[in-house]
Amino acid sequence: MSTPKVESEKHGELNCWRITSDTAELLVAQQGAQVLSYQRLGEPPLLWLSEQAIFKQGKSVRAGVPVCWPWFGNLKRNPSAVQAMYGAEEAPAHGLVRGRDWQLLGIDSSGDSVRIEFTLPDTQGNLPGWPHNVELTLTIVMAEQLSITLSSYNLDNVPVTISQALHSYFAVSDVREVKVEGVDSLAYIETLADWEQRQQQGALGFAGETDRIYLQAPEQLSIVDPAWNRRVVITAQGSSTAVIWNPWTERAAELPDMADDGWQRMLCIETANVWDDVVTLAPGATHSLSLKIDSEQL
Repeated sequence: MSTPKVESEKHGELNCWRITSDTAELLVAQQGAQVLSYQRLGEPPLLWLSEQAIFKQGKSVRAGVPVCWPWFGNLKRNPSAVQAMYGAEEAPAHGLVRGRDWQLLGIDSSGDSVRIEFTLPDTQGNLPGWPHNVELTLTIVMAEQLSITLSSYNLDNVPVTISQALHSYFAVSDVREVKVEGVDSLAYIETLADWEQRQQQGALGFAGETDRIYLQAPEQLSIVDPAWNRRVVITAQGSSTAVIWNPWTERAAELPDMADDGWQRMLCIETANVWDDVVTLAPGATHSLSLKIDSEQL
């Protein structure tokens, strides 16, 4: 077993690191502390990197695992306690941290395991319109599985309320042929039908644009992909909501950083704290949102 190799790379305007072990390869950007791609050697990728991804400062890359924080999606769709934390007029989608350079604290390897740790000092009072003091760290561990943990530690003397997500883009052979297991009988918000609450029957298949918030989600969901003969197992902690999204044809055609047929090769299952699952951090409290990605043959 050899020591994992760490190489610095530049992709467009973004500083990145490529980490290669005997069994897997990981690409991480400094901007957003964003995992861009993850693949086990000799297998199809587990995380999807758009073929038309734009590597530009200030713009989240359509790939891997963007970090949405201190709110998810449209701020106006968030609970009032999350909205009240923000004081500026313009509220970008998915929060304030995806387009900022994080500080790399270290890349450490032990055996065939690699640990990468980032922090974003801006969240301690320097985010425009968001005058709170929260220590934010992201830890990535590439071992037999890939683990990502986002930790928020409230240094303020008043409570802070956030919504957040690890917005994972999973690679699939063809989204029309895969199913998501673990959602049967769950209540979900159908955002494409006036945000109605509905109930899932059976596994989730895909035949059109999908944008749903699953409530009281279990710790484990999985993507069953027969063409690639694999099950991708997604294990969440610190979260009881999961957002499942695919733009399908019309939406994909509107996205400049996605090929017109790119929707066929990706599926977002986002480990989240949204809707009635937002997080209120008391002074001195910490919350960790974590995601583990593994796969097995069918």
